[in-house]
Amino acid sequence: MNTTNYSLGLLLLRIGFGIMMLTHGIPKLMQLISGNFEFGDPIGLGGPISLILAVIGEVVCPILVIIGFKARWASVPIIITMAVAAFVVHASDPLGTKELAILYLVAFIAIALLGSGKYSIDRK
Repeated sequence: MNTTNYSLGLLLLRIGFGIMMLTHGIPKLMQLISGNFEFGDPIGLGGPISLILAVIGEVVCPILVIIGFKARWASVPIIITMAVAAFVVHASDPLGTKELAILYLVAFIAIALLGSGKYSIDRK
């Protein structure tokens, strides 16, 4: 196996999905910063706690994944967030509605299994 291509593939996976996840998380971060804590409560923790957890799973952890710092561990909150989005929040929705959450779920499971690759903070 060509390790350079493998590591470039992991880099592309980390950066691509990490940046796309940020497009969902940054609006939630702005909502949190503005003091608006209204948010769904899909798992019974309360809206403000759910919002904070969503910001961690959609902003903080994707940044760690993008730079390759503890990407396997940083993927876990993202995986949990996307599993809740796909199978709790959108449980009764058609597949087309929950498809994006499932796509992110699968990508971050792959990152959790494969790690950061050689082009990461962890390898420096």
